[in-house]
Amino acid sequence: RRQAMSADMSTDVHILVVGAGPTGLLLANLLGGMGVRTQIVERNESTVDQPRAVSIDDESMRALQAAGLDKDVAQITSRGYGSIYRGPDGRVFATVKPWQMEYGFDKRNAFQQPELEALMRDALKRHSSVTALFGTKMTAFEQSDDKVSVTLRGPDGEQAVTARYMVACDGGRSPTRKALDISMEGSTFTEPWLIVDLHSTRNRCFHTEVFCDPARSCITLPGPGGIRRYEFKLNPGETSEMAEQEEFARRLLARVGPDADEPMRRVQVYTFHARNAERWREGRVFLAGDAAHLTPPFAGQGMNSGLRDAHNLAWKLDEALRAHDPEPLLASYQTERKPHAWEMIELARRMGQVMMPSSKLAGAAIRTGFRALRLYPPARDYFAQMKYKPKPRFAEGLLWPEPNTPKQQVVGRMIPQPLVDTLARDRVRLDTILPDRPVILIYSETPETAVSDDLRARIEAAGAVLIGITPEWYNPIAADFPTVRDHDRFLSAEPFDAYLDHAFLLRRDRYVSAAVPVADLALLVDRLQHLTAGSGAAPQPNMNISALTSAMAGT
Repeated sequence: RRQAMSADMSTDVHILVVGAGPTGLLLANLLGGMGVRTQIVERNESTVDQPRAVSIDDESMRALQAAGLDKDVAQITSRGYGSIYRGPDGRVFATVKPWQMEYGFDKRNAFQQPELEALMRDALKRHSSVTALFGTKMTAFEQSDDKVSVTLRGPDGEQAVTARYMVACDGGRSPTRKALDISMEGSTFTEPWLIVDLHSTRNRCFHTEVFCDPARSCITLPGPGGIRRYEFKLNPGETSEMAEQEEFARRLLARVGPDADEPMRRVQVYTFHARNAERWREGRVFLAGDAAHLTPPFAGQGMNSGLRDAHNLAWKLDEALRAHDPEPLLASYQTERKPHAWEMIELARRMGQVMMPSSKLAGAAIRTGFRALRLYPPARDYFAQMKYKPKPRFAEGLLWPEPNTPKQQVVGRMIPQPLVDTLARDRVRLDTILPDRPVILIYSETPETAVSDDLRARIEAAGAVLIGITPEWYNPIAADFPTVRDHDRFLSAEPFDAYLDHAFLLRRDRYVSAAVPVADLALLVDRLQHLTAGSGAAPQPNMNISALTSAMAGT
């Protein structure tokens, strides 16, 4: 069991999560897995019953894996789809079909949001430390030096709740953000889009199709279980009232495929935003998900950015509850996440420019450029493997960069998640053997020789776990700590290939916070104090490391 919180225990809960969309539900599940006393409140009676977000990426799947939900979510997704770009004549001029699984999962996975949210809500029952109140609205809150006092109104009337921290995941119109007088930076797209969700489809294309036509841009996206979504750009003079008529929608469907007569689930006009909150925190109150950022849909990153928020913030809140000085942990949330969220917004805007050419001439120039890139393999792979998507990487935050060139630098990056081979000849994803603690990952042909008994004791006392990983060409041997082999060779590729005989300090969200040669491994002990609540106050392992070592060795 985890250690008791050192702070005032008179608060009703440690963390109050406002809003039970995907961001809030993942945050509550992560905190529940950490044993944090959490309450999640949602003004609606249940989770959503209409499709909204439709794509989960590999980084989000890894966050769901941290919450123990990846296998269940995989059962409700269509995994590994890409994109096909077509010109006005229907001819293909570019394809994006990524197959690499750098972080352990397919880069694009289709799903239905009602199914996902219902699954995540049901998963909260696994955690005795989490309570969920639906049909309950937060009507007021105020902060003091040590808590947030909140008024809730639900079916049984009003109640008062106090929490150490509050996280507002209450959507793009966030009442919490408005109450804190936090403005949004950015812009609103002037072009409205019509969203048409179908119950069934005759379009058998496995991938997204993008019709880059100046006369009418259109995107059609696959879904699990034989469903499909169409998104049409509306032209000047076409109002929401006009576009949401069934006859209008069916005319548009007839232009791009065989689904003109399929039953419709939803027909709705949306105007998209590209905006970021001026600040993501006010005292003990944090913004996450759409409350903090609004992303155009063209890169499929709106919900995914919110899930990244939850993965980044959960472990920091957990540590802050025990830390003598939690401010560096808490301040790093905005420092790390805000720039990356804006990168995703900018990516969506750039992709929108490809999908929505401003004229026939601009469209022809885009198509010619993409066709020319096919002749140059590195450029072709850059697009085909989605390498244009910004990597999960932070420039500032809880990081201690080494003095290498930027090309080689791995500090601030999410560590890849290869399939690894254990001594017992099991083949599992790397995170399967990483406990929910800071990890010192020793990348070497002989990791067992890198640590003395004294240094190992110091590392464990500081709250970390040692794991060894050998390159794909070298078999591991039994050691006093788990050791595996990099089957997928991700650590043998740039930029990690330059780090053989190095040790990586991994945070609980799997980002590299420091990297040193194995000869300097003792330096990481000092870094650990910034990632945990202090000596002796780190969270307990979520597995018995000795038992794991024996099991992996097949003994």
